[in-house]
Amino acid sequence: MPGGSQLGRIVITDCRPEVEGGARPARAVPGECFEVSATVFKEGHDVLAAEVVLVGPGPGHGLRAVREQRFRMTERVRGTDRFGAEVRADLEGEWQYRVEAWVDPVGSWLRTAHARLAAGLDGDLPLWEGADLLDRAAEALKEDPEAHAVLAKVADVLRDDRRSWGERISEVLAPAVGAALAAHPLREHPSTGPLLPLRVDRTRALYGSWYEFFPRSEGAVVTGPGPKRSGTLRQAAARLDAIAGMGFDVVYLPPIHPIGSSHRKGPENSLNAEPGDPGSPWAIGSEDGGHDAVHPDLGTLADFRDFVARAESLGLEVAMDFALQCSPDHPWVTEHPEWFRHRFDGSIACAENPPKKYQDIYPIDFDTDPEGILQESLRVLRHWRAQGVRIFRVDNPHTKPLRFWERLIEEVRSEDPGVVFLAEAFTRPAMLQSLARVGFHQSYSYFTWRTGKVELTEYLSELAGLDGSPSADYLRPNLFVNTPDILPGHLQTGGRAAFEIRAVLAATAGPTWGVYSGFELCESVAAWPGSEEYRHSEKYEYRPRDYAGAEDRGESLTPLITRLNRIRRRHPALRQLRNLRFHRTDNDQLLCFSKRLTPAEGEPGGEDLVLVVLNLDPYRAQHGRVRLDMAALGLRPGESFVVDDALSGGTQRWGHVNQVRLDPRSSVAQVLVARRSRA
Repeated sequence: MPGGSQLGRIVITDCRPEVEGGARPARAVPGECFEVSATVFKEGHDVLAAEVVLVGPGPGHGLRAVREQRFRMTERVRGTDRFGAEVRADLEGEWQYRVEAWVDPVGSWLRTAHARLAAGLDGDLPLWEGADLLDRAAEALKEDPEAHAVLAKVADVLRDDRRSWGERISEVLAPAVGAALAAHPLREHPSTGPLLPLRVDRTRALYGSWYEFFPRSEGAVVTGPGPKRSGTLRQAAARLDAIAGMGFDVVYLPPIHPIGSSHRKGPENSLNAEPGDPGSPWAIGSEDGGHDAVHPDLGTLADFRDFVARAESLGLEVAMDFALQCSPDHPWVTEHPEWFRHRFDGSIACAENPPKKYQDIYPIDFDTDPEGILQESLRVLRHWRAQGVRIFRVDNPHTKPLRFWERLIEEVRSEDPGVVFLAEAFTRPAMLQSLARVGFHQSYSYFTWRTGKVELTEYLSELAGLDGSPSADYLRPNLFVNTPDILPGHLQTGGRAAFEIRAVLAATAGPTWGVYSGFELCESVAAWPGSEEYRHSEKYEYRPRDYAGAEDRGESLTPLITRLNRIRRRHPALRQLRNLRFHRTDNDQLLCFSKRLTPAEGEPGGEDLVLVVLNLDPYRAQHGRVRLDMAALGLRPGESFVVDDALSGGTQRWGHVNQVRLDPRSSVAQVLVARRSRA
């Protein structure tokens, strides 16, 4: 072959996970369980064995220390040559993995010996050959005297012609022999597959509960004789206690920068703003500054640092919006006019997303001065990182070049690997997935619009990699139930039950989920029929809310959200993505799925198993049978087990087939925790 063959004596091919043939890293977080698989085969009938070798940083010795972790692979379906193993990396950093395979001469000999015995072809020669193999295996185990003695003894038994064939072979099948050979296998024709990259990010890249709110609405004055007045960061900080109390991990702020006055939008996205109308936070920049400034109505940079410190004291991380666009009044417009697209008449083009038009926003042209734009963007990010921000939600990244994001994220990673970028990429699948491949840690997804049983099963299976989709190797979905831009139709018409359904589904199906404030109050009025815009959209006006009053009146979802986040924190199975499994129901309005996590080797505690049964119909009670895939739950076909409903507090006994009835007037779902799981 030109250039020489790359094949080993044993062929190892189609290794997963891999991204673009290994050109980019697959992704994981510490402790995340995922499968490494490969096709492993060789000519002939030898028994093959394989293992995954993770190569990564050593604990306590800096990134230069390297260590290996090994995970034994098994053939997933007999006769397919497809081997796999569940693996976990335990530290953040840059890892690699490879698959190693070898001929198992003892296993090959045993298979042949059994065949000879079944055919009545006995004789001492095959047994002497087996004894010789065990002698070789024992010779390699002199540093393990106990294992050495076990194998040497069995080799002597195989040579003992006073015993029958069956008796001698049965000694080879003893558990102690199998354990010794498993721990120290005899390897022939060892072969190694390609070395593939694996990037292990911090846990927040995979798991977290997000809450989005506009600081300017907290404490805002919108009625009375005087002018409207913005809330401040100091007033917004008072809201953090309630957000932390609901169990959220991340508080996400839309842009907090100065807002331009040119073409400022009024309420309902009108073209005529009245005095006191705050304008859109995404129309960034004025005479008060640009992307590195705080809107003076909100306070000062010191106030923002105090806000971040208060959040941290409550166990919250602050995520900032990073929106690379400008109002006509942004300093960049006069300092760098070449960064913008000019029309034929010399004017700068405003942003458009037909039928929407944003006269108050100028998009940036990334082809005019890509290096200058990159360096300024890095400067802005460094500025906010210096204020304590390590999570950035990126606005409309799909309208900017992929190579820009690849360079920017890699530059930031080289300075601080713990910075997390969320892509607000409601766009075509190719672009959404490519943004994840070039470095984004999380992505918005199409979950917001998936409501039916079939489409939910298909889409969530794709996200979790159950359908063979490779996207789970690098893409982590953030299951936001609503956003300031998106009030989906099912929330407009389904009443409180629709909000409950989406909260339970997002919080249990995905490791990361999010809500935009007002969700807990079941805000559901659209700007006009058929619109997904909110009436009195907070993007264009202040929206102070009576959270406490709604809770006192029993009109708030705060108790449910709090319970869901508490369940997520108690059950590590819910903090994973790729362990999602669906189960059959005979009612198309009932959805059932499970998440199961077994402890890593040497880890204390039992496995964690959570079952979720959900009524997708917000109007009517639904009942039916749930048929569990017992093997997926690690159970025998006829086994039964006790479950506790983490939502209602009830207890049931479940088995292979179970009757369920869910009425949205009382409970839209059951979140069932198996008793054998961790408390």
